Amino acid sequence: MKWAGMYLVGFVILAGGLLAALWKLGILENIGVTWTLIGIAVVIGFGIMISVSHSGTKENIEIDRK
Repeated sequence: MKWAGMYLVGFVILAGGLLAALWKLGILENIGVTWTLIGIAVVIGFGIMISVSHSGTKENIEIDRK
């Protein structure tokens, strides 16, 4: 698996842990289902953006012609 994929998997696990903590504290009950789903979509989108930006460096290929 590429590093960007590993980063995204780790980010999703982190987001899942935060959701579990908020659920256990009872905060998600006060927020509601709609805002919880919107928050999840934003967090996963943010994680995808970060993982793509850290996926590697762009390299130029030079070809020597004789």
